[in-house]
Amino acid sequence: MRGRLFHTISLSLVLYGLWLLLSGHFEPLLLGLGVLSCVLVVWVSHRMDVVDQEGQPLALTWRALPYWGWLAWEIAKSSVDVTRIILNPRLPISPRLMRVRASQKSELGHVIYANSITLTPGTVTIDLADGELAVHALTRETAAALTDGEMDRRVTAMVGER
Repeated sequence: MRGRLFHTISLSLVLYGLWLLLSGHFEPLLLGLGVLSCVLVVWVSHRMDVVDQEGQPLALTWRALPYWGWLAWEIAKSSVDVTRIILNPRLPISPRLMRVRASQKSELGHVIYANSITLTPGTVTIDLADGELAVHALTRETAAALTDGEMDRRVTAMVGER
């Protein structure tokens, strides 16, 4: 019960903080409507029984920040690589479909890994079943970068499953 109360309070604060950040309005009426909308969302979430550790993994917050920085850098590097490929008149691609085993034990870890692959230009996760991902890679190099396991290791470390 105590953990659920903590998640409810933190969800309320995060939602309201996001609302403030996105709205940028500080008039009393709008602040009150923001509180009201956040309370309504939290109440509906509570009724749906989705306010829990899995739906709101607070333990990942501090470990996620360095991972997001690393992932942003990987996305930028891959964007440059894909742009070079597209602008090359010979279009040097060698598409391939490959299977990659995820070392994470939790569904959350699997989903974060699959989404990280898809966010990185040149790769798309097509399927995820039983800890195995079907991934389409645009080139041999992107496939090799995926099989070296760096992203898998970083996701595993982030979700705390070392």
